[in-house]
Amino acid sequence: MQPRAEVAPTPTEEIVAAPSRIASIDIFRGLTILVMIFVNDVGEVKGLPWWTHHAPPDANYMTYVDMVFPAFLFIVGMSIPLAMGRRKVSESGLKVLSHILLRSIGLIVIGIFLANLYKMDPQLSGIDRTLWGLLGFAGIFLLWNVYPRNERRKAFYRALKILGAVMLAVVLAVFRRKTESGEVAWLDFSYWEILGLIGCAYLGVSILYLLLGRKTWTVVVAFVALTAMNAVSTAGKIGWAGRVLRYWPFEAGLCAITMAGVVATKIFFDQNNARSFRDKAVLASVYGAVLFAAGLALLPLGISKIGDTPTWGLFSASACTFIFLALYWIADVKHRTSWAAFVKPAGSNTLLTYLLPDVWYVIPALVALGDRWNAGAPGVIRAFVFTAIMLAASAVLTRWKVRLQL
Repeated sequence: MQPRAEVAPTPTEEIVAAPSRIASIDIFRGLTILVMIFVNDVGEVKGLPWWTHHAPPDANYMTYVDMVFPAFLFIVGMSIPLAMGRRKVSESGLKVLSHILLRSIGLIVIGIFLANLYKMDPQLSGIDRTLWGLLGFAGIFLLWNVYPRNERRKAFYRALKILGAVMLAVVLAVFRRKTESGEVAWLDFSYWEILGLIGCAYLGVSILYLLLGRKTWTVVVAFVALTAMNAVSTAGKIGWAGRVLRYWPFEAGLCAITMAGVVATKIFFDQNNARSFRDKAVLASVYGAVLFAAGLALLPLGISKIGDTPTWGLFSASACTFIFLALYWIADVKHRTSWAAFVKPAGSNTLLTYLLPDVWYVIPALVALGDRWNAGAPGVIRAFVFTAIMLAASAVLTRWKVRLQL
């Protein structure tokens, strides 16, 4: 995709630059958070069709629910070139790398905290589970809140961040649980929750992008290589070598989905070209179709979110490409964004919105409110209401200047 000269665009072929915040990306991110909150809550409702839940571990199919996590990875990938491009203007490569490492560590730490939230033994830990969870969330909020730029209160805000770090460290230090064999143990690191997995994929793809530079062909090659690594590993024909390909130095399947988002950004927002919307739409459509065709070709390896198969990732990336193309046309070409105002806070204050349902779930009295509506249509309505409450809470907290950023 080499830069080329463009004739003046017609009104239907606007050339859209990449501003500091891109409406379609924020809307895509916000809609993904909305769907995530809904499917997580409706997943506990009984008596619903199979397609409203994650596919079981032994299944050879995927549902729309299985596409939520890949959508997160895809949008993380789309954001990497934009954020890194802005940082490279004023920061050294070493400083950019340090930011990547700190952000990844933050995501992993929060992910491990969330993964252990309901495994804590109050008697062994010496603290009530609800109090333990709320103190942990308070530490996260204090540590990663974006405070106002006020020189007079700079020391105070730094003290709040330090307090948050200490609170989180103490909460994790006192944690104790019982293993399946009855032994006392510390944190369970076997699963890092969605945020931790996103942190790992973000780390791997960001480092690759930092090393590969801004050329489109290099990220395309990286995406193909990651997909091939995942396919070879999934095939399981080379034993331990396949596991090495899949998990070292980064998880190939999740990184492939994230890198697919990087390629999408090259199509829509590459600063080295000035494509018309028509050209972007054609390229994006071809890209989405190729992803789908590749998924079909690798279908014999199975299709499973739990198994992290290539087809699952490719089908999800293909769907995300077409969804984003539609959002880009509506929000950035036609400039129609008022319809998505309800997800604006979730799209721009994503980490806060992501954590709010877990804050709710950790309080037994709040959970008990929904227990009586846990089956059939009433359960679905409850999930819609719960999602609306979380989005409203995010909007209120955002207005109150509570904003989390790693």
